[in-house]
Amino acid sequence: MDQPAGKQGKYCPHCGSPVAGEALTCARCGARTTAAPLSAVSTMPRRKSKVVAGLLGIFLGGLGIHKFYLNQPGWGILYLVFSFTFIPAVVGFVEGILYLTMSGQSFAARYG
Repeated sequence: MDQPAGKQGKYCPHCGSPVAGEALTCARCGARTTAAPLSAVSTMPRRKSKVVAGLLGIFLGGLGIHKFYLNQPGWGILYLVFSFTFIPAVVGFVEGILYLTMSGQSFAARYG
């Protein structure tokens, strides 16, 4: 949506709502309003995807790859050490299913 004629200021390019001067996202719809500076982009935390974690758990759970993805390297190493027993593969498969069936909010709260 274009900026309304005759009005000065910053407007959301997605919904047209007025946006605070230095805001990077629209408070109404959450769309990006400007490009973030490079320093801000490099320090932004990245959210973990429950789909990626679930698929890694199902297919590579025996090696603990899903644990490394979820920033749990201690568990990942433990899975690697015991990978010859196939127990981590079974546990990883079950965890992968749990990640995929978990609600997005509870996954984000637990694993960020």
